[in-house]
Amino acid sequence: MPTHFHKKPNLYPAHVQLKVSNLKRSIEYYTTIIGFKVLQQTESEAYLTTDGQTSLVSLVEVQNALPLKQGFAGLYHLALLLPSRKDLGNIVQHFVDLNVRLGAADHDVSEALYLNDPDGNGIEIYIDRDETEWTWNEHEQVHMVTDQLNFQPILEAADGKWDGLPVDTVMGHIHLSVVNLDKSEQFYTNVLDYNVVTRYGAQALFVSTGKYHHHFGMNTWNSNNGHTPLENMVGLNSFTVVLKDEQYADEVKQSLIDNNFVVENFAEAPAYGGKQLFSTVDPNGLRIVFTADGE
Repeated sequence: MPTHFHKKPNLYPAHVQLKVSNLKRSIEYYTTIIGFKVLQQTESEAYLTTDGQTSLVSLVEVQNALPLKQGFAGLYHLALLLPSRKDLGNIVQHFVDLNVRLGAADHDVSEALYLNDPDGNGIEIYIDRDETEWTWNEHEQVHMVTDQLNFQPILEAADGKWDGLPVDTVMGHIHLSVVNLDKSEQFYTNVLDYNVVTRYGAQALFVSTGKYHHHFGMNTWNSNNGHTPLENMVGLNSFTVVLKDEQYADEVKQSLIDNNFVVENFAEAPAYGGKQLFSTVDPNGLRIVFTADGE
C-alpha cells in the first residue's frame, strides 16, 4: 500500500482531538472495538496509540456536554489508514465476532468501513488500492465512487491474528462538515497549499498534496450555512497538520496573517501528535494545530 502520501513534504493530518461526554465509555470503545491502546490517561483526557510512542487520536471529556447536532461545522469522520488488505480483513472479522454494526464502501481508490463512536463521531477504517490503479483525468481530478464493498476477498486475506490496530496505522485523512464550501476551498487551497482533486457537485470537495486521493474531505450535507461548533458540544476539538520544515512553517504563518486569519498558540493543543508551532481557526470555526514533527 502507498505510504509516501503521509510523509513530508506532503501536508498530511497526523492527529485528531475529540471532545467526548464520557471518557471511560469512549476509552472502552476505542480500545475494545477499534483496537487502540492507551498511551497516557488523566482524569479528563486520554491519548490513544498504535505504536506505544505517538498518538493518532486523543479524547477530552467535556463537562455538561451537548450532543452532536445537524447545522454545525465539525467532524464528518476521521479516517484510519491500515497497511494492508490482510489488516482490513482481520478487523472485519473482529467486528463480525463482536457483532458491530458498520457501513462499508468501495471508493475505487480505497476500500472502507464506517462506524460511529458512542458520541456519534464518525470513524472510517480503510486501505488504499495501489496508486497505479487510481484513475486521473486531464483536469488532475481523481476518480472516486461509492460502490458496494465486496467483503469476500477482504475476509480471504485475513490471517485471524487480530491484536488491535496495526503499529503502522496512520491518520489517512479527515473529512469535515463545513458551513460554506467556497470559503473552505479558498482557505485550504489559496491560504494553505492543498489542491482540489475531486468535486461532488456543489456540496462536497476533496483536497490533497502530492496527488493523494485526499488528505481532507469537506461537505455541507449536514452543515450548510450552519454554525461554528459550541465549546461544550462533543465532536472535533482540533486536528494537527504536519508541515515539512520550519522555513515552510513561516511561509504558512505569513499566508494566514496576510489573509486575516489569527495565528496563535492553542492552549489545549494535544501533548502528543507533534509539538505545536502555531495554531489557527479555519473559516468554519475548526481548530488547526500545525507541527513540523513527523516523518
